[in-house]
Amino acid sequence: MKNILFIIDEIEYKYFEFNVLVTDFWLIKTYLSKGFGVDITTKKDLYIKDNLPFCFAYKTQIIDFDIKKSENDKRICLNDYDVVFMRSDPPVDIDFINATYVLDLIDNSKTICLNSPNALRNINEKLYINKFPSLAPKNTVTSNSNLIKEFLFENDEIIIKPLNKCFSSGVFYLNKEDKNINAIIQTATDNNKTKVMVQKFLKGISKGDKRLIYINGEILDYAVSKVATNNDFKFVEHKKENLILGTPDEKQKEMGKILKDTLDKDGIYIAGLDVIDDKIIEINITSPCFFINEINSIYNINFEEILFDKLENLILEVKNNVKNNLLRV
Repeated sequence: MKNILFIIDEIEYKYFEFNVLVTDFWLIKTYLSKGFGVDITTKKDLYIKDNLPFCFAYKTQIIDFDIKKSENDKRICLNDYDVVFMRSDPPVDIDFINATYVLDLIDNSKTICLNSPNALRNINEKLYINKFPSLAPKNTVTSNSNLIKEFLFENDEIIIKPLNKCFSSGVFYLNKEDKNINAIIQTATDNNKTKVMVQKFLKGISKGDKRLIYINGEILDYAVSKVATNNDFKFVEHKKENLILGTPDEKQKEMGKILKDTLDKDGIYIAGLDVIDDKIIEINITSPCFFINEINSIYNINFEEILFDKLENLILEVKNNVKNNLLRV
């Protein structure tokens, strides 16, 4: 039996019960149903002892079609797991970064960590698109209000994003006719002190942004488009009516092949790509939502089973690559 550890977000841990909207719970439940041992912990419960990575972990099990965690925790070395899924949500703050330092001590010959702690620490999900200029929308990254205004008047409409948040938090739309240009820019940059991602507004957002699921160089065949909520221009509420069919087209399927070599080198094997007008606006690598419940409903499939097979093939390939690299040394 394989032993799996999920490092989940604190809010998921606090209210630990099966939730059809949460990717982690679908994955945990599927692994349990396959006979795997699955423990959970949070980033704050990671620690180092005698130069080894440890955690306070809780055993999980299926009870009455739900998943429950044990009442008592256990201290366990991360090297006793076959796989560690680091699934803690942004912000990538000092607590998140410190957690990746603990994960750095994992013995890769025994335990696979997905995604790699080095990638989670060093790669910004917004900025990373600039490694792939042919796939990225026109953008600038700055805290300088004059540069943002120059970009705005060159492109007529823009999106301003914070670099370390998720779920559309702190994202602004701005057009050159707006009467609050200075106020919005000052708010977004905390008075010219904090860098932001500024992207050209893509009109295809009216049809939603598509969440493509990337696993080991492949864009999976199933996806959703996240459409705007009420009077907003963006998706901000996880509701059924805001998640619609978003099957990848051939051009979008090819994105996986373009990304693979760079993502492999950087230790990224699992990601969620947000795509508008065939441009990647963000590469989610921390805890990408796979919208399993919605995909199951839209396509009438058991998407968690497909994900399980893809993840198991990925883990086997990564383990073989590590083994071959050790043999070369």
